[in-house]
Amino acid sequence: MRHFLRYMVTGTLLVLAVPATAQGYPNKQIRFLVASPPGGSPDILARIVGARLSEQMKQQVIIDNRSGASGIIGVEIVKSAAPDGYTLLLATSTLFAALPALKNNLPYDAERDFIPLSRIAEVANVLTVNTSLGVNSAADLVKLAKDKPGSLNYGSAGNGSPAHLAGAMLDVLARIKTAHVPYKGAGPALIDIIGGQIQFIITSPLVAMPHSRAGRVKVLATTGAKRDPLLPELPLMADTVPGYEIVQWWGITVVKGTPTAITQRLHKELMVALNTPEVRALMNKNGATPTPESPAEFSAFMKAERVRIANVGKQAGITLD
Repeated sequence: MRHFLRYMVTGTLLVLAVPATAQGYPNKQIRFLVASPPGGSPDILARIVGARLSEQMKQQVIIDNRSGASGIIGVEIVKSAAPDGYTLLLATSTLFAALPALKNNLPYDAERDFIPLSRIAEVANVLTVNTSLGVNSAADLVKLAKDKPGSLNYGSAGNGSPAHLAGAMLDVLARIKTAHVPYKGAGPALIDIIGGQIQFIITSPLVAMPHSRAGRVKVLATTGAKRDPLLPELPLMADTVPGYEIVQWWGITVVKGTPTAITQRLHKELMVALNTPEVRALMNKNGATPTPESPAEFSAFMKAERVRIANVGKQAGITLD
């Protein structure tokens, strides 16, 4: 009887502990891990959303930039974190679509090891070139690449990143030959575009447009299926290269095992944040479109993206092993 009573008391305490933990959440600062350097699109978006979450939840949200190994190092840090809701991961199209689709033996499983909360934003990329290159349109760049095969270098935020896939897809569809130069983030790549060490990058307007407005680079076209309402002056890459379309997206996940009550609270806070006029205006100013959605919608979207990227990789002959 004593054993039975002890088990009953222990079980009751455990049951009571779960809602108590969720009810008190958050009672300390939250770490928001971004698996890339400061200055790139992931960092910009994380800081916009993190600042709003800090205000709403009355706890500081600290942005923790951990780059390396195409972002895999940062993902492993979150995978090993306590499943308590105090470590968030910025999921990117590289980490949760491209790498799972193109690389074998990843040290994480995007679907098994993490709980999706929501996408936060998406954006069509922009073709960005060095100002001294002498090109003023996507057609000019394609012509230059055909006239001087192998002479143009394009940058990316790493192997398997959207910029890598974008450049490889351009080679295939435009029937040109350019060289890929991977960096640890789009920010460092843009610095070398400005300096003339590399000639172009197809990247997010979040990092490219501030440099374009300052006259440090030229932005020539956008990579969506239709003109970007936030950048209506830009023509489509598909006008020059039929069939060309590639976008980037970002979302938020937590490690598997995080209590449901906490993931529901986080999702609720995200929906509030992403629908505030201030956050939407900041994202729009940087060229991104907010994409609040349910965890189920985000999960289904990522599965479809992995299939799409696998097809792109096969077409472009990209392997990351």
